[in-house]
Amino acid sequence: MTTFIQLHLLTAYAPSNLNRDDTGRPKTARMGGVERLRVSSQSLKRAWRTSDTFTRALKGEHVGIRTRRIGTEFVYDPMVAAGVSAKIAQSAAAKIAGQFGALKNEKNAPERENLNIEQVVHISNHEKSLIEQLVATLIDEKREPEDAELDLLRKQARSVDMALFGRMLASKPGFNVEAACQVAHALGVSAVTIEDDFFTAVDDLNLKEDDAGSAHMGEQGFASALFYTYICISRDLLLENLGGDEELTASTLAALAQSAMTVSPGGKQNSFASRAYASYALVEKGEQQPRSLAVAFMQPIRGDSQLEQAINQIEEKCRGFDKAYGNCADRRFVLNVEGGSSMLEASTGSLPELLDFVRQ
Repeated sequence: MTTFIQLHLLTAYAPSNLNRDDTGRPKTARMGGVERLRVSSQSLKRAWRTSDTFTRALKGEHVGIRTRRIGTEFVYDPMVAAGVSAKIAQSAAAKIAGQFGALKNEKNAPERENLNIEQVVHISNHEKSLIEQLVATLIDEKREPEDAELDLLRKQARSVDMALFGRMLASKPGFNVEAACQVAHALGVSAVTIEDDFFTAVDDLNLKEDDAGSAHMGEQGFASALFYTYICISRDLLLENLGGDEELTASTLAALAQSAMTVSPGGKQNSFASRAYASYALVEKGEQQPRSLAVAFMQPIRGDSQLEQAINQIEEKCRGFDKAYGNCADRRFVLNVEGGSSMLEASTGSLPELLDFVRQ
């Protein structure tokens, strides 16, 4: 049986633009017949895995990198900078990058640009170090790599972010990694209306003697919402992805939980300072089949006490599922900054206590 860890978070954001669509406006989705504010799972995962919180918790050494620029950044540029001919560097970069995916190969693009692979790919710290070691040898000997030296992909020594969020290599499926963590798009629990901010910028050297107008005018959308975020982790698959390392698995779970509760997406931060911690967290552990509690907000919340009402609805729906299906989790932990008592049979407490619960 698989042990699942599920996180249900409620996080409130003041007016902001955390995650933009192709027009620059905040992303939305319709649910329960109304438009809701939305933050995509891709935006959330990137904010968490690249955050200082996540990196510090894992001491930086277990976090990989996601990039298309293996050929240019890791091979071509270092070789050319070290005095290797551009022709040799280009051939070496194409061979090495080609191990991780098909090259871009656009007819009108500069040759250096065509050393990038078509899609971003996750590489572990170990794989990155293997590339760097090979490139150092090629620089010393001023040559291209031999075929026997191009065995750079590894199933073992995976980075924690790859173990959590997976990797897909179309050309090398044997090195794919099944994601141990699933993240839903965060959705506002109430209906939303996107507003527009018209703004101007003044030139500091404009003394109004010749021109009293603004130096720049612009417009950007914003909105506010209380978001419900759902995360589901297969602890057993995470442990398998990390080579059976129990200590690293526990640290990874705690790092993810802390990041999810305290790290905000980076969209328009300088304009809105949209930093927020989760106001409520319900963590569930057990072998039961996971289920989201998003249905608690199918009817949009209305009124002034949205957080209190959202907490009540999420716990009532949790109890409803337990009554209908039997206990949907073996153990639960609740963090509630409002300080109210939980309707659930659950431990309650602070973030450090929650992280200890997740680690166990």
